[in-house]
Amino acid sequence: MKEYFMKKALHYARLAGKRGETPVGAVIVRNGEIVSWGYNTRETAKNAIRHAEITAIDRACKRLGGWRLWECEMYVTLEPCPMCAGAIINSRIRKVYFGAYDKKAGCFGSVTDMNALPFNHHPEVEGGVMQEECSEVLSEFFKKLRKERRKDADEQNN
Repeated sequence: MKEYFMKKALHYARLAGKRGETPVGAVIVRNGEIVSWGYNTRETAKNAIRHAEITAIDRACKRLGGWRLWECEMYVTLEPCPMCAGAIINSRIRKVYFGAYDKKAGCFGSVTDMNALPFNHHPEVEGGVMQEECSEVLSEFFKKLRKERRKDADEQNN
């Protein structure tokens, strides 16, 4: 089941990448059913908080009619950042599955572990779910972005 839902999150990550956004996708599941989804839209929305996890949490709260998502699990393609880890904790999500580890901003083990702090809720966390596929989507996106930037710079210099 983990792979099934992570593949759904990867679908949304790829949509983000096609739109020029960092390709991160998330789905929230309750009782084996996807209740919400999200992907990064920071660039197009010009809004720092438009991360996949925040969008998915917002949609889940609206759909389920409350802010406590204690019956829910989140599948996200990249380890949550401090903002998203905080939102996950505050929304009481039961378990988080993430794909790629984020050595620059990950807050469920890579840079820090929000679960090690004395908050009143600690979601279960499992990292590395379909890690290779999730990492590859990010790597390919940034390779393409660097190539496009070099091409633009070369054109400006000629």
